[in-house]
Amino acid sequence: MRQLRQPRLAEIVAAKLRDDILTGKLKEGDSLPRQDQLFTEFRVSLPAVREAMRILETEGLISVRRGNVGGAVVHLPTPERIARTISMVLQTRDTTMGDVSGALLTLEPACAALCAARPDRADTVVPALRSVVAEQEETFDDPEQFPTHARTFHETLVEHCGNETMIVIVGSLETIWTAHESTVWSSASVTDVESDQSSPMARKSRRAALRDHEKLVEAIAAGDEKRTVSLASAHLAATRKSSLESAKQDTVNTNLLDNIDLSPGR
Repeated sequence: MRQLRQPRLAEIVAAKLRDDILTGKLKEGDSLPRQDQLFTEFRVSLPAVREAMRILETEGLISVRRGNVGGAVVHLPTPERIARTISMVLQTRDTTMGDVSGALLTLEPACAALCAARPDRADTVVPALRSVVAEQEETFDDPEQFPTHARTFHETLVEHCGNETMIVIVGSLETIWTAHESTVWSSASVTDVESDQSSPMARKSRRAALRDHEKLVEAIAAGDEKRTVSLASAHLAATRKSSLESAKQDTVNTNLLDNIDLSPGR
């Protein structure tokens, strides 16, 4: 039988504080008690308390400010923050963006089907998606702004699927894909986009993407899961083909995440 390892004092302290964060006792932005208070509460040595802080900081659950006004601030894990860890794992495995796209081509239509299956979709999913489509329509003639709202549509669809596991996993992959796709958009000037009809953000392509999104919203509103999956799959296959045309074999690059906003509710 496998022998259980006796946890160190620092790990016990970290586990208790971690549980307080993950169960909601401590909220985003809350401050942890100062180290001398933790020392008194847990009755362990200060080095053990400091090591517990380092454990939580490494996990991304706190950030520690140094100096006289220092302290530890709580950060809740989010799909956006988790995306960085997943991205690093994928990068070490030399994962290509084509591989990430392939995963999303399977998973995102499943999220769309979950949206269509929600009994409360008329009050939750549909208004959120229609709001994003309205923003796409408003920025239709702006090839620099339109892509942002186009990506927001996909992220919103995932966020409202109602399955927390899918929201976290697929949401993280969406963030990684957004970081990649943003480089595709920024690599072409507005003039190039409008003159090249094969560009993913050319006017013809923008019109097709908007029309696909409108059809998807209507299928979800009708609760038609089969049609929703079919529309989502076809739309993703078309848009990803243009986005991947020149970078299919590019490997995941975690540094690209620095170019997008990863704050919660961005």
